[in-house]
Amino acid sequence: MIDTFEQIIEYAKNIGPKTIAVAAAEDEDVLKSVEHACEEGIADAILIGDKGKIQEIVEENNLNKGYEIVDEKDKIEACRKAVQLVKAGKASLIMKGFVDTSVILKAILDKETGLNIDGLLSHVGVLKTDKYDRFFIISDSAMNISPSLEDKVSIINNAVKVAHALGNKSPKVAVLCPVEKVNQKILSTVHAAELVRMNNEGIIKGCIVGGPFALDNAVSQEAAKHKGIVNPVAGQADVLITPNLEAGNILNKAIEYFSNVEKAGVIMGAKSPIVLTSRASSVSAKLNSIALAVLISRGSVMD
Repeated sequence: MIDTFEQIIEYAKNIGPKTIAVAAAEDEDVLKSVEHACEEGIADAILIGDKGKIQEIVEENNLNKGYEIVDEKDKIEACRKAVQLVKAGKASLIMKGFVDTSVILKAILDKETGLNIDGLLSHVGVLKTDKYDRFFIISDSAMNISPSLEDKVSIINNAVKVAHALGNKSPKVAVLCPVEKVNQKILSTVHAAELVRMNNEGIIKGCIVGGPFALDNAVSQEAAKHKGIVNPVAGQADVLITPNLEAGNILNKAIEYFSNVEKAGVIMGAKSPIVLTSRASSVSAKLNSIALAVLISRGSVMD
């Protein structure tokens, strides 16, 4: 099983290079991450965006001047053209550049010109802190504002696909809530109980679902033991399913900024994974995301 980003990059090298269509590529960190991915043999790139600005960044940072550049100053059109490159088979993956997430998602979801969608789109973050020896897969922190029970089934399925791509045959999925007991007044706990039932009945497959869990007893065996929680997921969660976008976004960024962490982020549920991190994310986080998307596009490392 893969448990470091170094391993993800090594596996991606063996799979790649995959061609990435970078939408609104006129961003220094984006271009540096693409450069590293190309140097590692993980990816090739087609850059869509303001050609003048892209070339200026390339010159200032002494980057590779051989990239194919599609000159498109309008960010909406740049996203549409990135989608079209994937639809036409000229690129395998889409990467978000310096553009709002909502803009690129609108292009991807367009009923006439967008990508084929397999269920619900959801963001999947993969994070590794120096305190734990495993990845934490967090969803959803960027897409679904107030997911329904049905939405959460898709969110779990998308996250589990990422876990499988990392070689985790049966990831432990914790449905996060503010308390550990079902309370009819707290919808997230009601959803948690239903998701566990669906897992037990084989509706949700390829994982072990537990909940409701508070964050502490989902990730800490000591906390789970202290509260007397006996469950195969308790304290050992690989996947953290948050109740809504607000909680997911805060959790994702809190881990990033309050600890020593490496991270990656992709959108799942489309024809191929979409490389998507915050515009403020580091070069390494963007490189990790490219490598993760390449790995996911292959399927499981066990295949």
